[in-house]
Amino acid sequence: MKESDYMLENKKILVLGLGKSGIAVIKLLASKNNIIASDKKMPSEEILDEFKKLQVEFILSEDATDIIDNNIDLIIKSPGIEPFHLGIKKARELNIKIVNEMEVAYHYLPKNVKIVGITGSNGKTTTTTMLHNLLKLHNISVVLGGNIGYPLCEVLKSIKEGDTLVLEISDHQLYDLIDFKTDISILTNLCPTHLDYHGNYENYKQVKKKIFNHHTKNDIAIINEGNTDSLDLTKDILSTKKYFNSKDNYYNDEGIYIDNELVIKLDDIKIKGNHNYENILACLLALKEFAFDKEIIKNYLSNFKGVEHRIEIVDSKSNINFFNDSKATNPTSTLIALKTMKKKTHLILGGKERKQDFNELNKEMGIVKCIYAIGEVTDRIMDYANHNKLKCVKCYTLSKAMDEIKENALDGENVLLSPASASWDQYDKFETRGEEFKKLVEKLYN
Repeated sequence: MKESDYMLENKKILVLGLGKSGIAVIKLLASKNNIIASDKKMPSEEILDEFKKLQVEFILSEDATDIIDNNIDLIIKSPGIEPFHLGIKKARELNIKIVNEMEVAYHYLPKNVKIVGITGSNGKTTTTTMLHNLLKLHNISVVLGGNIGYPLCEVLKSIKEGDTLVLEISDHQLYDLIDFKTDISILTNLCPTHLDYHGNYENYKQVKKKIFNHHTKNDIAIINEGNTDSLDLTKDILSTKKYFNSKDNYYNDEGIYIDNELVIKLDDIKIKGNHNYENILACLLALKEFAFDKEIIKNYLSNFKGVEHRIEIVDSKSNINFFNDSKATNPTSTLIALKTMKKKTHLILGGKERKQDFNELNKEMGIVKCIYAIGEVTDRIMDYANHNKLKCVKCYTLSKAMDEIKENALDGENVLLSPASASWDQYDKFETRGEEFKKLVEKLYN
């Protein structure tokens, strides 16, 4: 749909949730609409001052049921607000349209912008980062945005006609997309996660499938052939499908192959692990739709250290290696991290209760010397550890866990923060949890 078909003017709009995306969409729409902003937390004085200048009304409300009525034309909700939120339920009963900021921004894009969307249970950020950087190195005019920390409404001003837009898109964002469409979609993999948000795994998968919405044979779908759930989910999509972990695009002990041709040897890749080799394959298949210079790719991959908070080497103190994997918000992601550990590991596990199944970790728990349980799921992790005869210490907080680790960790061992849980019980985002871990590591032996 063109901007002219979706122009938001003289509308009464409720923006529900004031994270980065909520603030960005308010700035985009405030001059031509009557905006009400609402959150269950009071914003900073700086944000309130900005709202005043924009003539935006802020209402503090636990669930916005006291605000939502038939006078509201549109609700733009934060991706983090659950589908069963009381205010959202009331809005549906009143037939009020509900979208998110990415859906709004999509209708304000310049002409002929090529959109690459990346989603999946794991690997989204790494794949998105690599693709964006490699496109730039190939002299493609490209803009980065989405779940990676740059709301689409915020980066709109940077996008020109004919640009390429690379977006990391989470399941929470996909849930409220309607007209939004990509030209190239990457599904890195699927595993059960975020079940508290979606209710069950089938619902989660169907939301992930929206990354292929409105595709025709003229659009590209890049799919992990080694992931059964991804294959099953995409059987009936209309896209032109391209597969990695396949007979043509794969990795082996020697290197990464695209169209059965060696692109780079594994020894020359800085980031290690099968999960990263899969991310590279997905990235290179997308890159191939634009340009493909092996020397540029080799040079980049031989220097790329990975993304912050994803199996990030923080420091080595007293010959103990510390790894920040705060981005591991589900058991599958933690399983991947454990596979990369080569020495006995002290594992910090836990966070928000989201029905995660810690038994998924069992096949890699042989490397774990002790679990340090934190967050809402502390008691459940202790039950899991006792049932599986694993050593575990109840810590509840990251600070307490680090105190225990200081007493227990020995020379030559690893310490891994890989919580298999979201951070929202104690932190506003996983980045904040990771930053605290790094600060605690810095102080640990001082």
